Amino acid sequence: MKSHIGLAEWAMLLEKKEVSSVEAVNYFVERIEKNNVALNSFITVDADEARRAASVIDERRARGEALSTIAGIPFGVKDAINTAAMRSTGAAKILDNYTPTFDSSVIKKIRDAGGILIGKHNCDAFGHGASNENSMYGAARNPWDVSRVAGGSSGGSAASIAADLNAFAIGEDTGGSIRGPASFCGVSGLKVSYGRTSRYGAMPMASSLDTVGPFARSAEDIAMIMQHIAGHDPLDATTARATVPNYVAEIKKPIQGLKIGVPREFFMDELDTSIRMAVETTIKEFESLGAKIIPVSLPHTSYAVPTYYILVPCEDSSNLARLDGIRYGVRGAAEDLYHTYTASRESGFPAEVKRRIMIGTFALSHEHFDSFFVQAQKVRTIIKQEIEAVFNTVDVMITPTTPEVAFTVGDKSADPLKMYLSDIFLSSASLAGICALSIPCGLINGLPIGLQIMAPRLGEARALQCGHQFQQITSWHTQYPLL
Repeated sequence: MKSHIGLAEWAMLLEKKEVSSVEAVNYFVERIEKNNVALNSFITVDADEARRAASVIDERRARGEALSTIAGIPFGVKDAINTAAMRSTGAAKILDNYTPTFDSSVIKKIRDAGGILIGKHNCDAFGHGASNENSMYGAARNPWDVSRVAGGSSGGSAASIAADLNAFAIGEDTGGSIRGPASFCGVSGLKVSYGRTSRYGAMPMASSLDTVGPFARSAEDIAMIMQHIAGHDPLDATTARATVPNYVAEIKKPIQGLKIGVPREFFMDELDTSIRMAVETTIKEFESLGAKIIPVSLPHTSYAVPTYYILVPCEDSSNLARLDGIRYGVRGAAEDLYHTYTASRESGFPAEVKRRIMIGTFALSHEHFDSFFVQAQKVRTIIKQEIEAVFNTVDVMITPTTPEVAFTVGDKSADPLKMYLSDIFLSSASLAGICALSIPCGLINGLPIGLQIMAPRLGEARALQCGHQFQQITSWHTQYPLL
């Protein structure tokens, strides 16, 4: 069976009955068994249940039933997203024994469309991190070089696509947790607009920024997934009551005459020279497609990371209060209620989770609320307004996804501030609630480079259109690591 093919090709093979869904599951299970020890991409795999679900799809296909484009195709999910009857740990030991009784809304939509859940991906615990080193199950490794990080927090999901361990993946992006890993692992990943997909059933980190979105090999594959997961959800009041476009049709439109903004603040001195050159080459590729390149400015970009790292810990400290070892999860042994709470959290949370809870609790305290939280919300509004103003003059913006390629495991783990700056190009889109796509656009010494395409809120079709048209004239998205 041909390896490293995209979702669209898997769909074609299944539709033509050149391969069965059970055979597809077996293919990926074999690859997981061969590679997951080195990559640590999956925390949980349920091959038997995947085969059972696949056999049902094969029977339906044999009867001639009309099936969706993703029916019978195996996928994986970030472990911070709930999946019925499959352990969901959030990569934290406090949930080591937690098996949800329900699917998150996005996963239910995929399963209802016939997607085959094969397992749960490693991640930074509850989404806290940019390298996947904050998982209590060990760091996910980068398939291009296992001495390097896969990115975070959805590192296991990105690594699984790069290593061909599943056909597509569902991750979660609060401040770059899909785009950063996609860049480091050389795959495509979409941070959807806030409200474009449902957050119901995703373990909350920062409720005003969390989004659930897809990883795949190409923009075309992501468009296929978005067709099934986008839309209003009555279980999530923050989802938009907006029409879901035909993403698969929209991406095929040419981009001639499209206005692409290039914000100068994203080409700072700290940007790796090779990444700068790769993105500049990419800009010329877009010009060759007929797009108009327009320099733009986002003056408050440098404030995005500090704003993000005040607001997110504040929401963390509230959301994680529900994890106390009493109602579900692993309970620490103690002599009274208070010490049961502290024992459960001491052993069940990694250091980064505890750090963010403490930062958030401090910033929300009576003495500091106005100085930190309120001021950060004001800056967030300024950043959002600046981005919206630029989108009044351009259709999309393109930037590097990250300022560097994947770094070595342990290189930044001792310096939280250094780690936080990995999100320097990612936080702005999250604070503004817009969508952003990362696609591969080059290699440096055998390591992938990511290009970020930002579009206005609910403008996923436009971002995917640009990504797809770029991928029609380049081959970076077809390259993969040799394992």
